[in-house]
Amino acid sequence: MSNETHVTSLTLETIEKALQGSAVALRSITGYQPAGGQGDKVFPPTYEGGAYAWEERILDGVRVKCVLLDSVQSQANRMELEIYDAWESGDLNVPVITVAFDDEELHKRFTVSSLHAPHRLADALLRDSEINGKPFKETEIGKALRSSDPSHATQIFRYCPTALLFGMWHSTELEKNTLGVKFARAIVSEIIGIDAVPGVKTGSRLDPAGITKSSGPIFKAVDGGWTLDETKAVKEKDKPVLWEKEGSDKAEKGTPAMINHGNIPPSISVIEKGEPGGVSIRKAEQTTVISLPALRRLRFPLDGELRSRPEVDVAARTVLAALALFAATGIRERGADLRSRCLLVSTTTFEWELLDKPMEEPKRYTLTRSEALQLLHDAIAKAKDVGIRWKEEEIVFNPSDELMELVKRSQNVVSTHKNDGKKTAKTKRSSGEA
Repeated sequence: MSNETHVTSLTLETIEKALQGSAVALRSITGYQPAGGQGDKVFPPTYEGGAYAWEERILDGVRVKCVLLDSVQSQANRMELEIYDAWESGDLNVPVITVAFDDEELHKRFTVSSLHAPHRLADALLRDSEINGKPFKETEIGKALRSSDPSHATQIFRYCPTALLFGMWHSTELEKNTLGVKFARAIVSEIIGIDAVPGVKTGSRLDPAGITKSSGPIFKAVDGGWTLDETKAVKEKDKPVLWEKEGSDKAEKGTPAMINHGNIPPSISVIEKGEPGGVSIRKAEQTTVISLPALRRLRFPLDGELRSRPEVDVAARTVLAALALFAATGIRERGADLRSRCLLVSTTTFEWELLDKPMEEPKRYTLTRSEALQLLHDAIAKAKDVGIRWKEEEIVFNPSDELMELVKRSQNVVSTHKNDGKKTAKTKRSSGEA
């Protein structure tokens, strides 16, 4: 008898039965290699001090040195953008709440949606916005946010279902001695590099104009730029101020390198643990897990009902599971171009496993993005049939006057920084801008 597990297409009925039963999770594990081939360097994300996130993990009973290539938070952002792109293209009608920063005095106009904001419906950008002159807190959405919890998740489903998938904590809402509305993540995903070895850092630049170090000195000009003319330079204690970059070597003050001109001699340095020089890996692995118990904890009483009904709970949970499957499948098909010099190619097929009974071999399912989208549409239709639905029209808020002014000042700081780095740093410290 063959030990090979049969792979079938994932159906809506399978998801519904899993949610009604005792199944633990839907899981997808995908293997990757660098696009340049095995042994090619990839560059992980850097954290404070330019460090990589190194750790040892136990794989097949052996301690293995690993490095984080894409965090849970980053993967959640990618999945939310997949949902947003589907909404923007018209493939999917999901709730979207937008704050529009549209003012002539802004250097850059922009919008932020509930699928972009890091804290989703509980984000400060929404909290400090208004609609038709009514503050967010006093709107139907604001009131729904404060009155929701896992046993009353209907309103969050209606306005921001992704908060029920990727988690949300309204930590600034300290009413009645509570810690605010809190929903745990129901889906987690990350990509790690396995058997990771630190690389070396190299640097060089040949200036095509042949500008030499001795051609300076470079002074900070009164008009905000740079100058070679001492008479046009900023003065401190009657002396012209040499141009320097924040954090640069004092010996380099006033050299063309400070304004990005001149040659950089070729250099090489062995990279110690935590310092950026890229890594080589045996393989990369993406693991995505959808927690079915987390979805089962959510209940959806309809308007006017004290308790939820089982058929409504199952329908809403199925929509959320289908939404998670669509987002996770979509980012896999989109490709793992994580950042500059971190392009990965899949070495395994995209499959989902249903972890059900203990010691039982997981059932395996195939699922494409288009199939996942159809599952989601079918789940939404069934949810409507039992009376639970989400908001299908975009809701647009405007920032409060105070928030708009804060953004204007911040953009002015950034604009000033381009012309006068030292002045900007001083402004940030005095105004509290980070």
